Amino acid sequence: MDEVAIIGVAQTRYQRDNPASHAEMAYEVTRKALEDAGLTIDDIDNTVTVCNDFWDGRTISCMTITEATGSHKVPTTNVEGDGTYGALMGAMRLLSGLHEVTLVVAQSKVSEGIPAVITNAMFDPVYERSLGLDAINSSALQMRRYMSKYGITEEQCAKVSVKNHKNAKSNPYAHMPLDITVDDVLKSRVLADPIKLLDTSPVSDGACAIIMAVDEVAKKRYSKPVWIRGIGHCADAYHLGDRDLAEVDALVSAARRAYSMAGIQDPVREIDVAEVYDAFSYMELMWMEGLGFCGRGEGGAMIDSGMTGMNGALPVNPSGGVLSAHPVQAAGLARIAEAVLQLRGKADARQVEGATVALAHGIEGACGQGHCVFVLGR
Repeated sequence: MDEVAIIGVAQTRYQRDNPASHAEMAYEVTRKALEDAGLTIDDIDNTVTVCNDFWDGRTISCMTITEATGSHKVPTTNVEGDGTYGALMGAMRLLSGLHEVTLVVAQSKVSEGIPAVITNAMFDPVYERSLGLDAINSSALQMRRYMSKYGITEEQCAKVSVKNHKNAKSNPYAHMPLDITVDDVLKSRVLADPIKLLDTSPVSDGACAIIMAVDEVAKKRYSKPVWIRGIGHCADAYHLGDRDLAEVDALVSAARRAYSMAGIQDPVREIDVAEVYDAFSYMELMWMEGLGFCGRGEGGAMIDSGMTGMNGALPVNPSGGVLSAHPVQAAGLARIAEAVLQLRGKADARQVEGATVALAHGIEGACGQGHCVFVLGR
């Protein structure tokens, strides 16, 4: 692919009941991303916003942040999905040859809605919605199927939560840095068996922004740009009953495409750090398998080995991941921003030493229906 780089990143602190408005959060990260890139809003010739009418509680919700992001001055697109898909759209706009510098802004105030009601709306209105399905109980079906098919244990899933909440203690943006034990996770309140309270991600408000530029601008404006080496995305069947919830075929396909574009032959050896979308503890294990970091059903053994810890061979979610901060629309873009900080060597106490290749991952839809994978390098 032609060269596209990320030259600016910014995040708000993620928290529940953020007093700032949607526009104020978007403005904060827009301003900080511009400062990080050494640009002004006049240097931006294209924007992509990531807003969702259901989560924002209003029609055409992207209009609330148009002026805050400078989108009223340039061609703009809104993506009603995960932030990684917003970054994908931004990269495609640059690769079209029509634009040189793209600003991508994702924001979410999850605390203003009722997640169970909102996520129920993503299911089929005739056959599934009336069953009361939502993000938590549908994921409980997936977790049970995954555990039953591959012999994964609740203790192994709990270890993901323990690891990521501990990692979050080194992340000033994280919503829930915690010192917890496996026993704490297992004894926490059951929400939808086998998912317990500490297996889930929090209700978080926040925003994230990145600035991408074409090769010529990136090299001129920034001494150490982070390059997008590969992107892959794929969606699985919409109806839950039309797929085996223990399998991650869409992620396998998305990862294969990203790796092929980036020239990655052996991801577990060639990738130094990974930020994956772990909305629930079991998901990190499943996604590691789909990303080719281990074989099918081997995610539990991988977390047992300590390989994905901060001092392991392949640290996963050194930021604390989505388990420690879940601003729904912005969560995937935050994975990209965290990966960029790692490659710059600017991740402070959560820095993975010597990181030169990073992976960022986002999901969309029920039980990881869609996946988007970025491979980044410096």
